[in-house]
Amino acid sequence: MSTWILLRGLTRETRHWGRFPAILRDAVRTDSVLQLDLPGNGALADQRAPADVAAMVGFVRLAVSQSSVPGPYRVLAMSLGGMVATAWAQQYPDDIERLVLINTSMRPFSSMTERLRPQAWPGLLRVARDWRRASEAEAGIHRLTCNNPAGLADDLAAWRAIHESAPVSRANALRQLWAAARFDAGTTAPRCGTLVLSSAADQLVNPVCSTRLAAAWGATHLQHPSAGHDLPHDDPVWTSEAVGAWLPEIADAAGNRF
Repeated sequence: MSTWILLRGLTRETRHWGRFPAILRDAVRTDSVLQLDLPGNGALADQRAPADVAAMVGFVRLAVSQSSVPGPYRVLAMSLGGMVATAWAQQYPDDIERLVLINTSMRPFSSMTERLRPQAWPGLLRVARDWRRASEAEAGIHRLTCNNPAGLADDLAAWRAIHESAPVSRANALRQLWAAARFDAGTTAPRCGTLVLSSAADQLVNPVCSTRLAAAWGATHLQHPSAGHDLPHDDPVWTSEAVGAWLPEIADAAGNRF
């Protein structure tokens, strides 16, 4: 049974997955899911975040090796985590057998204004201004990344508690943003089977980023019609079922069974 590794995005941590990991376990029929924080986030909030994606890859590989979970792995990652997962799959192809990228973006496939929509910039500036005020900052992040209003009060209470218990420093947030902005995937597609998931109504990242990425790599691309940037939050069932349905398809295409 292959282990799934989950990687979140900019300033987010494992607790922000919410109920998604449990739903994914059922959809892909596994008991082995490893959720990892990137340096500067979550349990690693006191660490200095690397300013480049390559260093994040090195950290993630070390964390996985220390977990004693055997590979190869199946990696599901979103946003900045998707860039880390992509670089990992490119540099160490024997490590990863399946890759799921959610609402990520990267050069050379997308421009700066596609990777971060201009209409989101004022909201991001307000979040930066309010960064030390958990309630205001998390409400701003929710508005930018989530389109599903169900459970809003519970979301904000949980996110505020996460923010207060493991605050991400402004400096670490900026280093992560700098790493994401500079990341260039080059022209080499990951060797493993890859699924790209995107949200048509993503207010933060233009979904054309995922469309171009999937086209360049010949990857399967599925798009949710109404979810926001945080697709696993807005519709964890759709996301998990999309992955679960894709796995046998890609196995048949490769002539393998996993």
